[in-house]
Amino acid sequence: MLDIKALKMAIEQLETERRIAREKLIDAIEQSLAAAYKKEYGQKGQVIRSTIDLDAGSVSFEQVKTVVDETVVRFDIPEEGETKDEDQTDEREHYNEEKHLTLEDARIMKGDAQVGDEIVFPLEQKDDFGRIAAQTAKQVIMQRIREAERTSILEEFGGKEGDIVSGYVQKVDRGTVYIDFNRATGILPPQEQIPGERYNRGARIRGYLYHVEESPRGITLRLSRTHPKFLEKLFAFESPEIANGVVEIKNIAREPGSRSKIAVWTEDHNIDPVGSCVGQKGVRVSTVMNELSGEKIDIIEWSPDPEEFVRKALSPAKVLDLVLDEAEHKATIEVTPDQLSLAIGKGGQNVRLAAKLTGWKIDIKGTEAEVAVVDEKLEGDDFVPLTALTAQTEATEETTATEDAPAEVSTDTVSDSTAD
Repeated sequence: MLDIKALKMAIEQLETERRIAREKLIDAIEQSLAAAYKKEYGQKGQVIRSTIDLDAGSVSFEQVKTVVDETVVRFDIPEEGETKDEDQTDEREHYNEEKHLTLEDARIMKGDAQVGDEIVFPLEQKDDFGRIAAQTAKQVIMQRIREAERTSILEEFGGKEGDIVSGYVQKVDRGTVYIDFNRATGILPPQEQIPGERYNRGARIRGYLYHVEESPRGITLRLSRTHPKFLEKLFAFESPEIANGVVEIKNIAREPGSRSKIAVWTEDHNIDPVGSCVGQKGVRVSTVMNELSGEKIDIIEWSPDPEEFVRKALSPAKVLDLVLDEAEHKATIEVTPDQLSLAIGKGGQNVRLAAKLTGWKIDIKGTEAEVAVVDEKLEGDDFVPLTALTAQTEATEETTATEDAPAEVSTDTVSDSTAD
């Protein structure tokens, strides 16, 4: 007889701590007992099942045989040592009386038996197993529980892929941050970390879950804090309009830890899309900036008119004149002398982000004197001279287009990056 009380307590504990379904735990125990019975008392080729009655605290064993005929098995006796059939095209296995039952014999026991049916034969009750059989049972049950736990974790975190998850910093090893999610471990590699951020052990951390990886060692969650979708999901948390889909984030251009530009749009003329992201007194955008370690965020209203969109993307600079070259997909911008450095930004950052956001190559015109003044002001701040700005922007776009996921920013389409 089984110790029913101890068994029930073990099942309840595993169900609570590891979140494994009760039915899966019972199935794992039954399979382990069947394996132990076969190891101790069974014959080679036998198919043995066990059934646990938790109410009575008993276990019953049975042998299962499958009904077959000549269409599914071969009745010729294989030669000694034969491992393969001589006829390589014949995929039928040889008849084994321990697991097969002929259709004629099956119909003696069950008149309506058909090929493929299972006939069950009760086996003698056994409750004492040898050391080897007990070890076999232990290995089977641990394997089944691990498999059930892995399935449970996949079901839990698989549905969160493409969303923000939070955990606690477990350790930092060679720049890689390992995050504890109780039943799974998250990995935040150096290239997915915001530059300048420091991670202390035990600190709470949030990240964008872009991939759930299954390996022999377990389930690994791949996280990112530099992915553009991380910024989009953060705004969805803070802005109900974005979370409900009333306001749509059309595109994002981001340089993690430094500055980002996002284009928002809505079909509802009664809603201000920019204001819904900024919030009252800037509380919404401030919350997002704090999560991103002070990263500056420019929020602009998307427009289907390319000229208007490019003008807004260069904000806070004011554009004096703009000419679009459809053939080269290039925008030539003219600004007043006092707006030139503002349009370019520190190290060309403003115009570079505007080009990523709009998908247009942007060239800012200025006189030689104006260029010299701007170059002199920005010298030493990782500044790229204005004369090389267009080339740098094109090179940046090419690099961005070939970067591996998840840090890739697509500027070819602005309508696919919508909030969930």
